[in-house]
Amino acid sequence: MATRDIQILQPPGWPKPKGYANGIAARGRLVFIAGMVGWNREGVFESDEFVAQAYQALKNVLETLAEAGGRPEHLVRLTWFVTSKAEYLASLEALGEAYRALMGRHYPAMTVVEVKALLEDRAKVEIEATAVIPE
Repeated sequence: MATRDIQILQPPGWPKPKGYANGIAARGRLVFIAGMVGWNREGVFESDEFVAQAYQALKNVLETLAEAGGRPEHLVRLTWFVTSKAEYLASLEALGEAYRALMGRHYPAMTVVEVKALLEDRAKVEIEATAVIPE
């Protein structure tokens, strides 16, 4: 996938990553989105289930991005902080379905980091994002 303003970086001979990009080059308006947890717009967790929280956190990222006029395909980097690597890995199929429901088949550069805890006690995942909206 490459447009005039966004280019997926895939070094020759490297295996194609599954569910993320190795890198993205982009030009345009930079948008930085703070870490979003899986609570609703009232700040209430509706679920303690990992995939439900990840879906809501990503939805929160996209709603914030929309305030800048951005869409999912403008995301160039996501960093996921999860409280359980085991829970993340056990949820990959359902997580992929939830992700594609919001993002389609757009896969920015991504990092997943297991952390001991998040600031919100019920949070199982926090997602921060960077987007570039073409000018």
